[in-house]
Amino acid sequence: MAIDLVWIVLGFALLLAVFLPTAVERFPLSTPMVLLGVGAIVGLAPMPKGFTFSPQEHEAFVLHASEATVLVALMGVGLALDRPMRLRSLTSWRAWAPTWRLLAIAMPLGIVGVSLLGWTLGLAAPTALLLAAALAPTDPVLASDVQVEGPQTEAPQEMTQETEIDESDEVRFALTSEAGLNDGLAFPFVYAAILWASEGSPSHWGWKWLAWELVGKVALGVAVGLVVGWVLGKLFFRLPAKKYRLADAGEPLAALAAIMCSYGLTELAGGYGFLAVFVTAMAMRQAERGHRYYADMHAFIERLEQILTLVMLLLLGAAATNGVLSHADWRSAVIVAALILVIRPGGAWLSLLGRRDDTAKAVGLTTGERWITSFYGVRGIGSIFYIAYATGHADFAGSDWLWSTIALAIIVSVVVHGSTVTPAMNWLERHRTNHGRALADA
Repeated sequence: MAIDLVWIVLGFALLLAVFLPTAVERFPLSTPMVLLGVGAIVGLAPMPKGFTFSPQEHEAFVLHASEATVLVALMGVGLALDRPMRLRSLTSWRAWAPTWRLLAIAMPLGIVGVSLLGWTLGLAAPTALLLAAALAPTDPVLASDVQVEGPQTEAPQEMTQETEIDESDEVRFALTSEAGLNDGLAFPFVYAAILWASEGSPSHWGWKWLAWELVGKVALGVAVGLVVGWVLGKLFFRLPAKKYRLADAGEPLAALAAIMCSYGLTELAGGYGFLAVFVTAMAMRQAERGHRYYADMHAFIERLEQILTLVMLLLLGAAATNGVLSHADWRSAVIVAALILVIRPGGAWLSLLGRRDDTAKAVGLTTGERWITSFYGVRGIGSIFYIAYATGHADFAGSDWLWSTIALAIIVSVVVHGSTVTPAMNWLERHRTNHGRALADA
């Protein structure tokens, strides 16, 4: 009986996943919002004895399911980004300036802000830091409405090695690239919370953390990602025997193999695998930037991501009506509201200061673009992974409260951002159109 019910629920949910994107595109709703609602309804339905879901009781499953979801999403993001990142080009580094600002300024400000707020409200210092670190990354899984759409490709006869393909939407590029990188860059701060909870004062481990967790593992993740991406690019596009080139065969499963190789090798070497997977995807795109094979791989990864996200959102919704929010209190509400309405928007706005001129060679964000980029920092599946990972490696005071607060933050973020993103992006498009007409008439 129980297993039959699982098949029915999953079948119904998959039908929803197929129909929802088209059904809700004209409404101030997002697919994640509806899936959370369906999960909540499922959680309220009568279930066989013992057939309930709690992330604390199923921590190993939650850890690996969220890990797989984030990994697939990071590969998808890396394949979708069209803007090149050439390490030896100053122009290329400048073109990524919004991303670097969000990572180097907005993310640390967010961690400091949530940590200080939690500590002020009575949380133990390691617990406050873990909460801040887990909520630091924006989510590449749930932010599809503000992401770039996918890789641009060209017909093989039109491609050259120097094909220039770039992003045209600075807001979508900034939010997508930020989400691709900050999942890996949040890890050092999660480790800091683990060390604080298990080894005591930062004076005992601070220098070790700075040298290895913050610098060494990041460098290792980037290095392994670059090497794996370069090697796979050669295998896919440059093998002397054309019949062995996967790019010509169009086999999209290679994207899944790239995830596993990059993540496994990096974790084995001691680096940050999340970071490596994103870098691997970016490095692969340098081989043949406009090849249609990227679209094939991205389409496959996108479908897999949808299925994994579907499962995670249904489970989160079911858990929300089965007690995962029971430990949330007024402190949870204050922290979540401050994060979504003040800390993230304020920190990101400050990091993006510097208005551009609306010219063909403009660099940066307009005022309207900066406000929208600052506000849409969706929290999601990565936060679930980090909490599951940290609580499995150290004892934190108030771990049940942490789970409730993280779940509340994700749900509120999905609802607030999901219900406003369509009107906001429509407003931005109208503003761009009107501004373009004004320039043309001048």
